[in-house]
Amino acid sequence: MFIRENRTKHKLKAGQPTYGVISTSDDPQFAELFGLAGFDYYMLDAEHGLLDPAQVINVIRACESVNMTPMVRIGPRDPKLVLQYLDAGMMGIMMPGLESTSDVKMLIDTVKYPPLGKRGLGITRASGYVAVGDKAVEYIDFANEQTMVITQFEDPALIDRFEEMISQPGLDAVIVGPRDLSLNMGFKDGPGHAEVQSMIERAVAVCKKANVAAGITATTREVAEKEVQRGMTMILGVAQTLILAGSKEFLPEK
Repeated sequence: MFIRENRTKHKLKAGQPTYGVISTSDDPQFAELFGLAGFDYYMLDAEHGLLDPAQVINVIRACESVNMTPMVRIGPRDPKLVLQYLDAGMMGIMMPGLESTSDVKMLIDTVKYPPLGKRGLGITRASGYVAVGDKAVEYIDFANEQTMVITQFEDPALIDRFEEMISQPGLDAVIVGPRDLSLNMGFKDGPGHAEVQSMIERAVAVCKKANVAAGITATTREVAEKEVQRGMTMILGVAQTLILAGSKEFLPEK
């Protein structure tokens, strides 16, 4: 099989914080560089990025070469699209916009093979191009253990049913989207408002109660440290922000 042990999932289960990059680029060199820098996972953004499964194979290979977990955020609620990314070798699927328990269950069913879900088995890269026999059995069990199911919290209207939504066997993590959350709460200038921060705190508390990892984007090391202190264990840096910050740090002041 081509898929590897999920470094990120292993660390989360051990109670350790994990650090990743979310990126709209399908350039495998970016993935390699972030992996060499020490990031745990690389989240391709196929919600905002112009990406499809055929474009990401080499990004997945790059992640595998530097022991970094390849993941993808997918906008459409399309099980067949999710399947294509998984069959290519993605180890984590993040889907925004889920609004109910049945939505979350749909995602779990899409990511996991029976008996944990309803994922179909094909002769694909992820399995090492096997679909029958002992190796297929080994692959199915391994894939169910190692793949991650991740939702997002970006809508304050979900908070009253949030606990029920995320208390589903098979859900690994919830990523708070602070920018969209603040926008949905009426704050166009960002999440720095007390009301937004209070909503984030409520979401983290629900995740802790449900024993589901919570995560969020962070712009700097200092911000990331504060997020870890309040219970976030999946920290995402935005690739564009990291590149811009590093570039500005290198150039002389004007």
